[in-house]
Amino acid sequence: MTLRPIAEVGAELGLAPEDVLPWGRDRAKVSLDALGRSSRQGRMVLVSAINPTPPGEGKTTMSVALAMGLRKRGRKAVAALREPSLGPVFGVKGGGTGGGQASLEPAADINLHFTGDLHAITSAHNLLSALVDNAVYYGHPVALEGTRVRWRRAMDMNDRFLRNVIVGLGGKAHGVPRETSFDITAASEVMAILALSENLKDLEARLGRIVVAQAADGSPVRANDVNAAASMVALLKDALMPNLAQTREGGPAIVHAGPFGNIAHGCSSVVGTRLALAYADEVVTEAGFGFDLGAEKFLDIKCRSAGVWPRGVMLVVTLRALKHHGGAAADKVAEPDREALLKGFSHLEKHLESVTAFGLPAVLCVNRFPQDTEGELDELRAFAKARNVGIAVCEGFGKGGEGSLELADTVLAMLDATDAAPPKPRFLYGLDQTPEEKIRAIARTVYGADDVAFTPGARKDLETARALGGAGLPVCMAKTHLSLSDDPTKTGRPRGFTLTVREVRLSAGAGFLVALTGELLTMPGLPREPAARRVTVHPDGSITGLMQGE
Repeated sequence: MTLRPIAEVGAELGLAPEDVLPWGRDRAKVSLDALGRSSRQGRMVLVSAINPTPPGEGKTTMSVALAMGLRKRGRKAVAALREPSLGPVFGVKGGGTGGGQASLEPAADINLHFTGDLHAITSAHNLLSALVDNAVYYGHPVALEGTRVRWRRAMDMNDRFLRNVIVGLGGKAHGVPRETSFDITAASEVMAILALSENLKDLEARLGRIVVAQAADGSPVRANDVNAAASMVALLKDALMPNLAQTREGGPAIVHAGPFGNIAHGCSSVVGTRLALAYADEVVTEAGFGFDLGAEKFLDIKCRSAGVWPRGVMLVVTLRALKHHGGAAADKVAEPDREALLKGFSHLEKHLESVTAFGLPAVLCVNRFPQDTEGELDELRAFAKARNVGIAVCEGFGKGGEGSLELADTVLAMLDATDAAPPKPRFLYGLDQTPEEKIRAIARTVYGADDVAFTPGARKDLETARALGGAGLPVCMAKTHLSLSDDPTKTGRPRGFTLTVREVRLSAGAGFLVALTGELLTMPGLPREPAARRVTVHPDGSITGLMQGE
């Protein structure tokens, strides 16, 4: 496969040559100045999904496939997607650039170092860590006690042994001993800040607001108090520029930022989305995990912050995931099972109800697998028809854009129907509501919970967040992606449950409260057979094994 010169890809999108800054032969940064050179306002499609089985259901593959199909229909379409993190790439999931004939390119480079954005974010995060501990050591420029430090460290790799560590050992000359933790870089507040920042000035302001500790009197100590923001921006100034790549068929793709879908808002960057909207007819973007976890945050957090709103939702489903939610065993979901499939429809129904709660139209995208039968596909088509929801079977994985034309046509029909009266923003809660009310609104409307319980620790966290000025912020829910509830074993459409919030964290720079449920980890571990073991580097320097099934 020969990739198009990146300048040619930028020219197709309409970018001026001076705005395309090559980062090697087949990838580039795009100057933030490009945002002011176009008055076009494209139509945005939000790609989401039902709750996946552990390996995922191909949401990114379907996003790329849709962009390919739209391009084959003569549309100026661009995929605006997240950057993969090294942790999942070498962990359970493998690469995050799509798959088969519907992938982003250069796939190996995007999955590994790409343009260095994640390394820059890791460095900026840990620079702040070093400056905070330096203040603990010297008592300057602000007096800090190690026990009151909230800021953790970050690393872009799954390493369970770093979940809890002790730093500062070795005597007084080496620091002040204290317990701390590592988060994966995608879970860093710096990552969330970069993804939500409008420009360099906004980036510096958000970084300066990060709460790193509490003073003895309980008042917040922020990154600005240790003089960190400007030097962090120096590390991040290139990382803030969106990345230009291409699909396997040479269409333009904006691949930028990758906040964790659990602990953060799980969306690509605001500047990347705005760039795409300014130059494309259709913008295909996605949110992390299922609609309950990713799309809700995309709409309530990212869209509220950026002042944008999608025209509609493409909800990715697979027969195997529906059967999984209908009670089929994990090792049996590839086999025909009409009873499990029909039971799984209740799970899909709940997600469609959630889409409606935001005032958006939806189409179903069926990511077809080789073992899928026409009989079961017909059952799903009948389900969609009975609810007046568009549906298309996509074979983008095996056939690229040619296998995605039905999907492109179905999505275009949905978008065309909104031209006369585009959907207006409809959020689940107002910012003037209490944090508890916001959390209940999400849990009841999107998860189907009866109520929310707050542990004593979470209630104490909420009081602290209020004291630190966080009461008026949106809420970023952190829960399992495998279930609508906070229990990963409860598949289907759980009913009669209470969601338990065990911890609340203030992300003052990113501009949201994080409500943690269940046993969610911000530093994942590697599985027994990590994806790293299947990677091969060939004599010509090419790499295989980063993607599942490769």
